[in-house]
Amino acid sequence: MAETRRTAVTYRYELMRAGTAGILETAGSTFLLVIAVKWFSAGATAKALVAGGGSLGLLLSPVVVSTVTAAGWPTSRAAARVLAVGAASFLLAAAWLGLLILFDHHPNAAALPQLPIFIVCGVVGMASSAAIIPLLTQMYQENYPQPERGRRFSRTVMVRIAAAALFSQIAGNALSEHIHYFPVLLLVFGGALGFASFCLAHCPTRPIESDGGAHPLRALRFIRQDAVFRQTLLCWMLMGFANLTMLPLRVEYLANPKYELGLSVGRIAFLTGVIPNLARLVLSPIWGYLFDHMNFFALRITLNVGFAVGILAFFMSDSLTGMVCGAIVYGISNAGGDVAWSLWVTKFAPPGRVADYMSVHTFLTGVRGVMAPLFAFYVVNQISVATVAWLSAGLILAATVLLVPEIKNGRRAQKGSALVEEVSD
Repeated sequence: MAETRRTAVTYRYELMRAGTAGILETAGSTFLLVIAVKWFSAGATAKALVAGGGSLGLLLSPVVVSTVTAAGWPTSRAAARVLAVGAASFLLAAAWLGLLILFDHHPNAAALPQLPIFIVCGVVGMASSAAIIPLLTQMYQENYPQPERGRRFSRTVMVRIAAAALFSQIAGNALSEHIHYFPVLLLVFGGALGFASFCLAHCPTRPIESDGGAHPLRALRFIRQDAVFRQTLLCWMLMGFANLTMLPLRVEYLANPKYELGLSVGRIAFLTGVIPNLARLVLSPIWGYLFDHMNFFALRITLNVGFAVGILAFFMSDSLTGMVCGAIVYGISNAGGDVAWSLWVTKFAPPGRVADYMSVHTFLTGVRGVMAPLFAFYVVNQISVATVAWLSAGLILAATVLLVPEIKNGRRAQKGSALVEEVSD
C-alpha cells in the first residue's frame, strides 16, 4: 500500500473513531465518577478506583506492547482486540445493573453486588482504551508524515472534543432528571468501544520490530540511556501528578454535598465537560500547528503555566464565574496537552522504537494516575481543597523550572530529531 494511501485510510478511520473517543472521554472525566458519587455514594477508595481506571490501562501498556511485539500482530488490529474486551465489559455492566434496577423491588435484588460490578467493569472498560495508546502512537509514526503529524492528529482531536462537549451536555441533562438511567449510559460506552474497535481493525499497520527482548518493562532501559528522555519524564511526573490529583477533585468539589455547591449533574457536566471541551475545540488546531513548528520544551512550559493557572482559578472560587474561567483556561491548556502528550516521543525516539518509548511514558503516567486519585481523595479529607490546589500548582511550577535548561534540546529535535542518532549509537 502506497504511503499516501496508508495515510488517507488511517486518517479516514481515525476521524470516524474520534467521535467515539469523545464519548469515552466523558466517561473517565465526568460520568463514571458522578455515578459513583450520586448513585452509589461511594467511599474514597471506590472513587479513586473509578477515577484511576484509565491510568491502570496506562500502567499495563508496556505489557500490551511486549505481548503484541512477541506475537507479531499489526498494531492497529491488536488495539482493536483490546478495545473489544473493554466493550464487552461495559455491556456486561449495563446489562447487570440495568436488570438490578429494573427488578429493584425483588427480594433478592439488594443481595446482589452492584458497586463492585460497576467498579470492575468500569475500570476494565476505561483501562482498555488507555492501554492501546503506545500502539496508536506507533501507528501515527508509521502512517502520518512528520511535517503534518501534529496537524492531522489535532483535526481528529477536534472531532473528539466536539463529541465530548455535545455528549456531556446531552447525557448531563438526561442524568439530572433520571440518574437511575445510568445503565443506558454504560450501554453507550460499550457501543462506542465496539465501534472504535471496528475502525482500528481497518487501519493499515505493521508489526512492531522486535529487539529480541521479552520482558514487558525492557523499554525502561531508555530512561537510563537517553538523558533528555529521562529529564523530560521526571518533569512530566511532577506536573502530571499535580494535574491528575486535581482532575477527579473537580467532580468531587462540584458533586459532594459537603462543599455545599449543590450543583445538578447537568451543571457538573457543563463545568467539567462542555466548557473545557469548547475551549479545547477552538484551540486544538493552533496547538497542532505549534507542535509541528515550535520548540517542544518551550511549548511544554507554556502548557504547564496554563494548567497551574486553570487549577487555581477553578478551586479558588466558589462562584460560577470563577469556575467557568478556570474551566476555560484548563480547556485551552488541555488542547495543547492532547497533542504534546500523545506525540512528543515521535520527536525524540528512533522510528522503530516509538511504541517502546511511548510505553515508558504511558507506564509512568499510569503510575501517577493510579496514585494521584488515591492521594487526592484521602488528603482532601485532611486539608481543604484550596490547599491541595496550591500544592499542585507548586509541583507544576517545579516541573516548569526543571524544563527550562532543556529548551536547547527542543531546538535540536525540531531540526530532524538529532537525538535519535545519539540514542541509537
